[in-house]
This record gives sequence, structure tokens and C-alpha cells, in this order.
Amino acid sequence: MSQALQKIELCKTSDVAEGTAIQVETNDLILAVFNLNGAFYVLDDTCSHGPGSLSEGPICGDVVECDFHNGSFNIKTGEVVEPPCIIPQKTYKVVVADDTVFIEV
Repeated sequence: MSQALQKIELCKTSDVAEGTAIQVETNDLILAVFNLNGAFYVLDDTCSHGPGSLSEGPICGDVVECDFHNGSFNIKTGEVVEPPCIIPQKTYKVVVADDTVFIEV
């Protein structure tokens, strides 16, 4: 028997300007919420390689560069794009309803 998914409210869509990210802390999670051309993506904010914050890193297209060691990740998939990072970032299923961004966990 599968367990029902929990929907966690993160922010309003207007909180994240297009082409940027914000950090959201909720339910013992520290997340980076990205807005790419009006589509929202959520990754763990803390880089898999060190203490860098992805929500503070530069964004180029659908790639974010960690502000700590300059490794980078695909925002849509969490996959590593540039070393020294080797472990992909955890991504979350995003649901947008009534101008609010949620994740399902």
C-alpha cells in the first residue's frame, strides 16, 4: 500500500522573479525555489559537494552554479553539469495552484 503524498506550501509565485531563485526553509528542509520562464523547480539548497547555497548562485539558462566551489547543476533534473560536484541534487515534484508553489513529498 502506497503512502499518500504530502503537499508542502513553499511560497507565492510572485516571491520568485523570473530567472532567479529564493531559499525556503520548511519542514526541516532547506530548499532552493527557481523560476525559469514562469516554470518553477525545487532542489535541495545546500550543494551536494559542500556548504554552498544554490539559491545564491548565478543562473545561466537551466543551470545554477554553486557559490562555494563553482560546480553546477541542471535546475530541472538536479544532474551535475560541472565538477567538482559529483552527486546530483535532490529535486522535488512541484505543484503550482492559486499562485502558490508547493512540493509533494
